[in-house]
Amino acid sequence: MRQKFKTKNTLTFQTSNNKKAKLLEAISKIISKNPKLIENVWQDLTKDKKNAGSKGLSADQVFRIALLKNIEGLTYDQLVFHLAETMVYRTFCNIGFADKIPSRSSLASLIKSLSPEVWEDIQVITVNMPEAKKIDSGKKARTDCTVVKSKILKPFDSQLLYDLIRVSVRKLKKSDFTGYCDRTKQAKRRMLELRSTKGKEKRKPIYKELLKVTYETMEYVGNALEDSILNPKKYKNGFTLDLALLLIKAEVVVSQTVRRVLKGESVPALEKYVSIFETHADIIVKDNRETFYGHKICLTAGVSNMIFDCKILDGNPADSSLAVEMIDRLKIKLGKVPEEVAMDGGFASKANVKDLKIAKVKEICFSKKRGMKEEDMCSSKKVYKKLWKFRAGVEGVISWLKRVFSLDECPWKSHRSFKSYVLSNIVAANFVTIGKSLL
Repeated sequence: MRQKFKTKNTLTFQTSNNKKAKLLEAISKIISKNPKLIENVWQDLTKDKKNAGSKGLSADQVFRIALLKNIEGLTYDQLVFHLAETMVYRTFCNIGFADKIPSRSSLASLIKSLSPEVWEDIQVITVNMPEAKKIDSGKKARTDCTVVKSKILKPFDSQLLYDLIRVSVRKLKKSDFTGYCDRTKQAKRRMLELRSTKGKEKRKPIYKELLKVTYETMEYVGNALEDSILNPKKYKNGFTLDLALLLIKAEVVVSQTVRRVLKGESVPALEKYVSIFETHADIIVKDNRETFYGHKICLTAGVSNMIFDCKILDGNPADSSLAVEMIDRLKIKLGKVPEEVAMDGGFASKANVKDLKIAKVKEICFSKKRGMKEEDMCSSKKVYKKLWKFRAGVEGVISWLKRVFSLDECPWKSHRSFKSYVLSNIVAANFVTIGKSLL
């Protein structure tokens, strides 16, 4: 008979038959069987002497929480809530019934402290685990490139100048320096005026006014920098470095604005910033259609959709220059060269076919032939057609990564964090692939 109230609570967590719970349970078993994963995380967390002896979350728990965040696509606020309220998540992260949940800032600090080098080492360990080898031997591979955007505003010169001014004034306000004038409102008015003004000639005098305000503000920053060097005890640690970096950024932004707007020059992508916050972001023009601001990444996946390799590139190198390098990287990471390789049409060239054959790749397929015959790449037309169809699957892998693991855009700041964000999500995707195979 159904009771009106529950009279007794159990202290143990009950297992769930939910698909998500079963998947997390499978992934948890994989992690437990491969302690080498946690060894790398532990070394990275304890390399700083300040944190080497601190008590709190173990390396295993930090890794599991980072993995859970990526698998479920949680924000840090959602992560804290679910770790407190969801028994399945607590079990996966080895958090006991009475254990305290760290704060949002503590979790963010711990997860972001893991370096991109550690995530890359974990990725290599993951693809070479016995569980991974069972579902994908690495004999076939498919390669393609995509772009992960940085979370920045559209890089108008007026926006960059305004950002310089407001950030400079904000830093001066927080310091003990008094010899400056706040021109933030004036700069914002000029910036908004430029947004609504059409015609190059009409915009020039407004830009000159905005540049004048920028010069004035940077002069204040220069004076504050001199004062901080002469009186270091008067200011907080890092203040001098922050001002020096601001002046360097100002020099680049002002130069590109003068050259582009006032002189009518075309400024090369390598000589300008698209953001004063994410200065590492590259300008990537895709197929002469869309322009992205972030980094180009090159992915190699297998038959099971497992990501064997992910290279985060600097700039926008031609795909054709990456074909041999990606195969060489696979040889290092997997310990062998794949027998069959399918790549996007951008990788195609006669030189690449020759070099890949020398590297002992038996069958090669580029989605566009670029004047080559099928027999030059593969042993037969039938094999070429199969590999051509196989290559198309990498588009689905990229789409899956962007939809499920938020690899369309990186919300983390700095180049180091950008790399960690991308590689940590690749690791999470691989664990999901292996976990599903075990079910």
